[in-house]
Formats: sequence, structure tokens, C-alpha cells
Amino acid sequence: MSDKLRVAAVFGTRPDAVKMAPVVHALAADDRFECITIATAQHREMLDEVLRLFEVKPVYDLEVMTEGQTLTDVTTRVLERMSSVLRDAKPDVVLVHGDTTTSTAAALASYYRKVPVGHVEAGLRTDTIYEPFPEEMNRRLTGVIARHHFAPTPLARQNLLREGKDPKSIVVTGNTVIDAFLWVHSRLRAEDKFETAVAGKTSPTRLIFVEAHRRENLGAPMESICRALADVVRRHEDVSIVWPVHPNPEVVEVVRRVLDGTPRVRLIPPMEYRKLVGAIGSAAIVATDSGGLQEEAPCLGKPVLVLRRVTERPEGVAAGTLELVGTDESTIVAALDRLLDDDAAYQRMARAANPYGDGKASERITASLLASYRGGIAPTEFDPTLPPTLPSSARSAKPKR
Repeated sequence: MSDKLRVAAVFGTRPDAVKMAPVVHALAADDRFECITIATAQHREMLDEVLRLFEVKPVYDLEVMTEGQTLTDVTTRVLERMSSVLRDAKPDVVLVHGDTTTSTAAALASYYRKVPVGHVEAGLRTDTIYEPFPEEMNRRLTGVIARHHFAPTPLARQNLLREGKDPKSIVVTGNTVIDAFLWVHSRLRAEDKFETAVAGKTSPTRLIFVEAHRRENLGAPMESICRALADVVRRHEDVSIVWPVHPNPEVVEVVRRVLDGTPRVRLIPPMEYRKLVGAIGSAAIVATDSGGLQEEAPCLGKPVLVLRRVTERPEGVAAGTLELVGTDESTIVAALDRLLDDDAAYQRMARAANPYGDGKASERITASLLASYRGGIAPTEFDPTLPPTLPSSARSAKPKR
């Protein structure tokens, strides 16, 4: 009988897959593990693109996505279908990621079958259970179920300790999204470069990359974001905006209605992750309500304006890589104007050290699992005072005028 540690890695959305792919690679590269990949396909097309990029082929595909699905639909289907997969696969431990409905339902299904759960990207918190919705409650519930907490930062560890988690169950690993981002960045092809792939050689020199789709920003907040962007691009003739618009009809309707036809504003379909990495490298500023981009963009020295009232990633605000601007139109305009017009303000954000990882999170997770189940040596934890390094050509210079 094999003594390999059977680890099931579960993912359902594109962010899940991006952040779990380096863990899958690390498990597959070590013959002490048997990695069982489980895709719920909570988001089908966007998930599949990332799986191809990272060369991850699911052993099990639950195919839960349906048109017009609700959170209840996703939860119940994942819960039901995970149960039979766990019975068949018999993992020693199940890894789930972050704050998606897939992760919480998969963790609950594992609990019902008494399989230990490891929570990758554990301990992120805001002060309200409804922002972001449903992500904040998802990660809190997953944290209650999990036996192993892989916290990306020391602050995430402190959040878990305040909730009464056993200190021995927590390992500060850094965030696996940095592993993934650096892996893709090192493999960019000429056709992935943003100028030739999307923007074209005649585009203005300063690019604002936008991604916004959170449920709490639907409706009036999204309109406010759009009006602010239209105002900024009208007053800065050397600035362009690219926004890969999320397919949610409520996002599409507002963004198209307010911004369609605005000069130098390109509204495009969601980008492949490889080209997303290339686009961030070409941008001067990132404005987003996404969680992952708050961690990824600072890898390349890109200032990030967070289009939310609260963030579960306050480390970036403290470090100076992020600025929390919310969705008020005048506040967004003022923040963008400051970065576009004040080079000192821009450089303070561009040169701040990224507190989210050093590209070795996946190694720490696998070492921690071996220490827990096979008597291995516990890993040295991530130290955010030692930021990740990239070739100098990858980092921002001042935005060209």
C-alpha cells in the first residue's frame, strides 16, 4: 500500500484556480504526495482558461455551473457532488482556497466525511460580514471548519488567533497568488505584451487598468465608478483606460451605458490570465475592487486604488501599495488626479514593498503538510520584511507623460 499523502485540491473559479495551481504543481513535483484535483466549475469558461495556462487537468469535474445560478444553487450542488467524490477519492486532507462559495461548500462536505481541511489564504477579515458579499462570510465559515490555516501574512495570523484558533494550526506562508503571478510573468510571450495584444501601438502613453465587479458595487456605486473614470480620461488627453468587463449582466449594463463611446476608454471581454499579467505590466495605475489584483499589481510596482469601502488586505494600505478610495465619484477622481499629476505621490506607491509574498508560499504549504502527517520539518515562515524580487525591467518607472 502506498504511503503517499493523498491531498485533494479543490477550486471552482478563476481566482481559485490561479491561486491553487502553484500548490498543485508543488504537490505533483514531490513523490511523497498524490495530488487529487477537483474542479467544481462554479465559473466554467474563466476556470478552464486558467487550467490550460497552468497545465492542470482535474481528476474530478463536478460541473456545477448553470445559467442564472444563485449562491444557494452553487452551495447545494457542490455539497452534494463533493460528497460522492470524497467517498471515491478517499483523500487524507482537502485543500480549499480563500473565500469562494466552492471553498466553503467543499470544506463542509469534507467535514461531514471527517476529512481534515486545509484553508489556503486563511485569516483575511473585514469588519462587516456583508462586505465583500458573500466572500467575507465564506472565509469565516471555512475558517471554523479548517484544521490547517495557511495564512498569507502575519496580520492574517493575528486575525485567526483572535478567533481562538490553535497557534500550532497556523502557518504564515505568503500568498500563493504571488507564486502564480511570478510563474506566469516569467513565461510571457511576445504576443502577450499588452501594447500589441490589445491596446495597439498608437495608444496614449499612460494606461489605467480597471477591474470592478463586486456585488456590493452593483447599481449606483458602479455608476459612480464609471462617471469618475470618464471624467479623468476626458481631462487627461495622454491617458487611456482599459476595462475587461465582467460578464455579470448587471455589470455589463452599467459599464456599457455610462462608458460606451467615451474616447480612449476600451471596454473589452475578460482577459486570459496570461494577458492580464501582461496588461498589468503595461499599466501606470490599477483601479479595482478585485482581491487578487491588490496583491498582484504591487509585484510590478503598480499603484493600486481599491474601489471598495473596506478591504480584507489592509497590509497593502499600511505598506503604501494600496489606497482605499471607495466608490464616491469625487474621491476616485481626486486619487487618480494625484497619481497622474504628482510624481512624488506616484513613486511613493510604486516603490513601496509588496507585503503579500515572496513566491515560495506553495513550498511552505507542502512542507507544512509533510510536517503534520509524515513527521517532516516545519517550514520557515514568510517574512514580509523581505519582499519578492523581480528583474528591474518588470517594475514601474514613473508614468510617462
